[in-house]
Amino acid sequence: MSDPSPVRPSVPVLDVWCELQCQDCRDALDDLRALRARYGDRLELRLRHFPLEKHKHSFAAAQAAEEALEQGRGWEFVEAVLGRVEELDRAGEPFLVEVARELGLDAEEFDTALIDGRHILIVDADQAEGKAIGVSGTPTYVIDGERLDGGKSQDGLRERIEQIADRLLAGPE
Repeated sequence: MSDPSPVRPSVPVLDVWCELQCQDCRDALDDLRALRARYGDRLELRLRHFPLEKHKHSFAAAQAAEEALEQGRGWEFVEAVLGRVEELDRAGEPFLVEVARELGLDAEEFDTALIDGRHILIVDADQAEGKAIGVSGTPTYVIDGERLDGGKSQDGLRERIEQIADRLLAGPE
């Protein structure tokens, strides 16, 4: 028997709809780092994939990020790739494997994961869920049911996320 009452997570969750070939997502890195530094384990930042068709390597990059997450270094990988978007544009999948190697991840397993597509369903599910809730570009944030679009401008978004997170962490009023 299941309890029909909604269960709130033990910590607030910030879904970050991201695309690793996106300049705007790279620009958002400082905000994400600041949020992680401020909240630590009190706020779960959850990477959600929203590869855009206009970026040829974005779908492979999303799969690679899932492999990095599986190997325990997801955010490090995401930051490393976003910090070098131009290299991803030029080199594609070999660049993703190179970044994995640089971070000390199992590069052969990365290469295999990109070939066998073991993470495709996760990426597809994220993209479908994003479309269903109105995500149309990246980065887009969702916290406590509120969607904040960062594709046009990051101005004020971190502050708004902090307001919501602080309210959630303060508990019921």
